[in-house]
Amino acid sequence: MTVSLIPESAPFTDEQRAWLNGFLAGWTGLAGADGSMLASHDMATAMSAANGMMGSDAPAEEEAFPWHDPAIELDERMKLAEGKPLERRMMAAMAQLNCGACGYACKTYSEAIASGEEKNLTLCSPGGKDTAKILKLLKKELEAGTVTSNGASFNGHALNGHATNGVAKPSGYSRANPYTARVKSSENLNTAGSSKHTSHVVIDLGDSDITYNVGDSLGVYPTNCDSLVREVMECVDAVNDELRLRLLEKYCLRSITDELLEKLQQKSTDVVAQAAIAQLVDSDELDTMDVLDLLRRFPVARLSGEELAGCLREMTPRLYSIASSQRAHPGEVHLTVGKATTTIGGRTYKGVASTMFAERVRTDHPVCVFVHPSHGFTVPADPKAPMIMVGPGTGIAPFRAFLEERAATGATGKNWLFFGDQHAATDFLYRDELDTLAAKGQLTKLSLAFSRDQDEKIYVQDRMREEGAELFAWLESGGYFFVCGDAKRMAADVDRALHDLIATHGGMSQEAAKEYVQTLRAAGRYVRDVY
Repeated sequence: MTVSLIPESAPFTDEQRAWLNGFLAGWTGLAGADGSMLASHDMATAMSAANGMMGSDAPAEEEAFPWHDPAIELDERMKLAEGKPLERRMMAAMAQLNCGACGYACKTYSEAIASGEEKNLTLCSPGGKDTAKILKLLKKELEAGTVTSNGASFNGHALNGHATNGVAKPSGYSRANPYTARVKSSENLNTAGSSKHTSHVVIDLGDSDITYNVGDSLGVYPTNCDSLVREVMECVDAVNDELRLRLLEKYCLRSITDELLEKLQQKSTDVVAQAAIAQLVDSDELDTMDVLDLLRRFPVARLSGEELAGCLREMTPRLYSIASSQRAHPGEVHLTVGKATTTIGGRTYKGVASTMFAERVRTDHPVCVFVHPSHGFTVPADPKAPMIMVGPGTGIAPFRAFLEERAATGATGKNWLFFGDQHAATDFLYRDELDTLAAKGQLTKLSLAFSRDQDEKIYVQDRMREEGAELFAWLESGGYFFVCGDAKRMAADVDRALHDLIATHGGMSQEAAKEYVQTLRAAGRYVRDVY
């Protein structure tokens, strides 16, 4: 009787299992001449060797993270994590998207903070100020010794493996070692009369050998606005060209650090100013202030340029969904970037990367970039599988790439895009391209929702409900469902609409519809790229 040395729970194929059985038997010298049954004590030795190679044959109990759901409100997530080790409570404070904008997954970012590997508490851009405040409070507990970490080790910048469509290969460039690419063009996709500015950016990858899969993101290190840097330099002493360059390219001027507040307190000889600075620590007012605001408010506490630089955070990259297929655009990567500005108290604050592309870049402008791999967010491996895409506004970016990829590979699966924005006349992004794809039969169905073109606002989730019977039929025939865009509003509304239409047109209870959606997720057929 032939006996397997490899536990049934081991994650090997039959071919791998057969090879390892033979290897271990030969290595231990325990197989009989005919490869038959081993003596019991020898079997134990071989099993021990096998387990030593792959870990215990008893699968470890999987740790549960009940808060790891972006649909759960922050307060509720923190309640679910009560009593857990510090790094798990920190994880609960994250946005739960595993979007990678911070360079980690939610779990590994929290572990890196708790272990001291990561000092920056503001990297979770989807969580914003609320997440940063909770992380700061939890970090203070750790520093005060009132709590301890459970010792979970930080395992690097995680987010390594990803789904592939056969294009991407390692290039040597990364978040820590970006490539200096060149901007070929940046054009506004919105037409005259729009309240928006959406840049279609074409970046030349030169001789970098950088490759990417559709669904991946591009990390971009932005530079600050020249006028903002000039105004900041007017508020400090001992400035020079070298400092100007560092303020332009290296430092974040949007967020105010505790170190900067502390340094201003130290430099001020005015007790009233000192008290006012102290009151700003952990205050909500900091949410609407930047470095220039702070320096202008306390001119009595004047710093040198080097003192200021020593109190600033380094610039962090912004991640943008790639809007191109490399098969369709060799040597290039395309982005779809919405310009972000806000006006508070008469002053306009600019999104550093979005306004860089909208206002400051010119042809051949250098920009430091790297590819951030996706995790299952890519075209279906089966070229015949139906594909449903929901991407309003700039959320259309990856789906432009998906459609290009399917066209370039000759995939025969049906493609359905839900797109929306404010006005069809001015905000219909990539209209000509979509019309061409539809004419060629490469875009099977296009459902549009322009919210401001009628009295009652209509959104993509409304179109989903209207066409719920057909959408459910696509899912039943093996369709994949993809979503890209805003996590807090759009993606949550789309998720509710999906559950509702499945319950309605599948004749299911809400609980059964929830299980149906979970099955889609588990099979990799409901995938989101939300932020």
